[in-house]
Amino acid sequence: MRFGMAGRMGQGMRQIVRFVDRYTGVGNFGGNVGHCTVTNGIFAALRPLPTSLCDFLLLLSINNAALLTAGVKSKLTHVIQGGKAVNAVTSLGDDVFVMRFDSRQVEVYDARTFTLQRQLTVHRFYSLTGLAACAHHQCLYVSDYNQDIVQRAELSGSQAVKQWSVASGPRGLSVNKAHNVVMACYGADKIQEYTTHGALVREISLEQAGVTNPWHAVQLSTGDYVVSEHTSPRAVSVVGVDGQLVCRYLTSETSNVGQMSSPTSLAVTENDDILVADTDNKRILLINRSLSSARELALPVDGGIQWPWGLCLDESRGRLYVGEDGGSCQVLVFDGVRL
Repeated sequence: MRFGMAGRMGQGMRQIVRFVDRYTGVGNFGGNVGHCTVTNGIFAALRPLPTSLCDFLLLLSINNAALLTAGVKSKLTHVIQGGKAVNAVTSLGDDVFVMRFDSRQVEVYDARTFTLQRQLTVHRFYSLTGLAACAHHQCLYVSDYNQDIVQRAELSGSQAVKQWSVASGPRGLSVNKAHNVVMACYGADKIQEYTTHGALVREISLEQAGVTNPWHAVQLSTGDYVVSEHTSPRAVSVVGVDGQLVCRYLTSETSNVGQMSSPTSLAVTENDDILVADTDNKRILLINRSLSSARELALPVDGGIQWPWGLCLDESRGRLYVGEDGGSCQVLVFDGVRL
């Protein structure tokens, strides 16, 4: 792979290159200073170094390169002002949907101007917790945690509404590649998948995987599901369709991010890397697809993010929406996010 160093890699990577050139006498290590090619030559050049130092330099170079794709150039471009805590946020086309605590309305904003366009009233719902939009069916899904109900609302045409009962305590919602709605049922320790018309496709008990209190579930390209566990052990796990644990992220020796505290919303990239709203730690983590390492996203905002709860990634725009559960209870809009 190639990393353009000039103006991008920063002084850390330049110093590594100069150090290796000086220490090994290789000279012009890895190509030229303006454009470094990372090949097997990097390992050959490092072989004369002591093992511990070699490992250290490699780790520095890998981390420095990883930062190029970890939202370093992200910028806070808009703020949707708050009021009540944000339970969930999602987007579809040029619309951004925001759901707040103790509200029966979903706010709809223009994704270009961020002006409030309209409000969708959710009838007979009392504890709105989950929100997901489907481009294929042009509809919006909302879950009610206390009544164990999911509602589907048309976003065009008839604006018809349909609802059905689900397992206990539906929290986060997502839409998979089959255009079905996936829900984490917090009270039942289950994942359920339904068609857009409310027919149950699959129910996965998380008991065998040792996953409890699931907050959000998203299906990966492999067919497995990534799940956030809101309470102890406060982990992010991947489970198969058979309910077996595939892997789990708690903490990692290769990542200096510490223990998660109340992970809630998830967002998954096209490459199956996973964004996690680490709510009580007031940060967003990026965990790799194998769940072997994690790092905190560098998201510039004065005073930091306050209890992130809602999370929505729009990769087509290079944009990340973060809804706050505390502080000013805003929706923060970060552009230039490349993961």
